[in-house]
This record gives sequence, structure tokens and C-alpha cells, in this order.
Amino acid sequence: EPIRVLVTGAAGQIAYSLLYSIAKGDVFGKEQPLVLVLLDITPMMTVLEGVVMELQDCALPLLREVIPTDKEEVAFKDLDIAILVGSMPRREGMERKDLLKANVKIFKSQGAALDKYAKKTVKVVVVGNPANTNCLIASKSAPSIPKENFSCLTRLDHNRAKSQIALKLGVTANDVKNVIIWGNHSSTQYPDVNHAKVNVKGKEVGVYEAIKDDSWLKGDFILTVQQRGAAVIKARKLSSAMSAAKAICDHVRDIWFGTPAGEFVSMGVISDGNSYSVPEDLLYSFPVVIKDKTWKFVEGLPINDFSREKMDLTAKELTEEKETAVEFLSSA
Repeated sequence: EPIRVLVTGAAGQIAYSLLYSIAKGDVFGKEQPLVLVLLDITPMMTVLEGVVMELQDCALPLLREVIPTDKEEVAFKDLDIAILVGSMPRREGMERKDLLKANVKIFKSQGAALDKYAKKTVKVVVVGNPANTNCLIASKSAPSIPKENFSCLTRLDHNRAKSQIALKLGVTANDVKNVIIWGNHSSTQYPDVNHAKVNVKGKEVGVYEAIKDDSWLKGDFILTVQQRGAAVIKARKLSSAMSAAKAICDHVRDIWFGTPAGEFVSMGVISDGNSYSVPEDLLYSFPVVIKDKTWKFVEGLPINDFSREKMDLTAKELTEEKETAVEFLSSA
């Protein structure tokens, strides 16, 4: 039975890197046929036609149908999974507040469309920035879909943190596990390696023990991960697309198939019922494990004072963002 997968912002550059991986079976497995639904705004429909032609020309056996559309009632119908990539990008001279206002409108509308047309079991992944708050707004606008079905992408930050540790130690990214991204997908996020492990010459050791450079781990490492997106834009004159698409694939595959034994991943999820003193009703990135398409918080990790301060700081930013967004929500 084919599954229905929606990608929004489908004519954009992240989607261009993402669609091939999904359609060839990298995300839902090599046996799972799918229908790809591609949503974008009306002025992008000619570009989207080109994307559809290319997907057809890939001659992929799993891809049963491609549906390009600019209509929400077509896009959100009977979905199994929705990957919400499209959002209003931040333009020069734009305050974060302006960005929030424009996006509240988009994600309120898409949340309502999910509520009305999608399956109640739909899994929703928000990529478009500000991702955490956009995800919260979408969830609040879809009251009949469980809050736990909504997540936002902090896997790119998670992958960035893994790779910085791997580069520093001269190992592969696969040798590093259990890094954590706490909080917002913004420059206040906290990449935490206090609980991370690395395989060095066949032996698993803690990252702090392996690197033996606390000032780097508490300084440059955190800054590099926090500001990596800006560094890519500065160099490429465009935002991260290839790495974002890879992170989306990782995130969705883990939702679908679960996390490997003994490993956890970072994901923006609803904070209700967490044991880390993060305020309720925030879409905050936590370490999670996933089984049977259901995530659970990783419980009981000791939090030192340094971490506590960083975790509170990003929670404060998310609380302020939420308050601004909720204000706009009532008038949107």
C-alpha cells in the first residue's frame, strides 16, 4: 500500500536535495511504494512542473505518483507524513518578530488543513524556520491530531555536533553517539556532549575524556555548532540545503523505523511531562528514543550548572517567541 508523503516548499532548494532521497527509498525503505505530494505557492508552479519532470525522469520504481499543487485541500488529504519545509525566509533588515508574524499565518493555515484533511495518525515534521515555534503553531491549529505527532528538525544541529567531535578526534561521525541539542533551532541552542560517547580504537569513552580540552568543548565547539548555519550562508551565499535534506531523512527514518539500541537523537518535541525543568507547552529539542513510531524522552541524565544555564537561556527565548506568536495567532 503506497504511503502519502507531503513536502511543502517543494520548488525550493532544500526540497530539491530531499525529494530524490525520499523517492528512491532512503527514508521509508526499499520496499515501500509512495505517492509524493508537492505543495508550493502559485508563482512557483512552473518551477514545480520542472521538479516533477525530473522525478519522472529518475524512473524510480517506488514512486507511484507525483502530485504538484498550490491548494491545501489537495496537499493535506489523507497524509501519512507531512514534511513542512516551506516558510517565509528572513529577508535583510527583517526583525525576528516580522518573521514570526508572517510564519504564524502560514503554519496556522497548514495546521488547520492537517486537522481537516490528513489522517489523525499523520506524523508532521517542521523544517521551515523559526522551526520550533512554527511547529507549535501548527500543532495548536490542529487540535484533533496528538501533539506528540508533531516534531521539528534539530537533527541538522545534532549532525553538526557529531561531525565537529569526529573531526577533532580524527574518527568517523559513526564513531560518535548521544550528543544532544537542547532547546531552540537558533543561535541559543545548546549542543551538549556531557553524555556523548566516542569509539576510539575499539574502546568506547566519554567525549570529555577523549578530547581532554574542556575550554574547546565549552567554547569554540558550542559556538561553531550554534553559528554553523550562518557560516554556510556566508560562504555559499545560500542556506544549508544538502545537509538539511540529509538531516530531514535521518529524522524521518528514525520516526519510521526507531532509533538504534543504546542510542538517542535530538528532536524538537512538545515539552509536556519532561523531567528536565523545561517549561510545559514549548516545542523544545530534547534527547529522545523512538520505538513503534513513538518517541520518549531520555530520562535521568545528570545536568550540571553549566548545562542548566544554557538550557534555561534557550527555554527563555522559546517562551518569548511563543508569546509573540500566540499574540499574532489570535489576529492571524
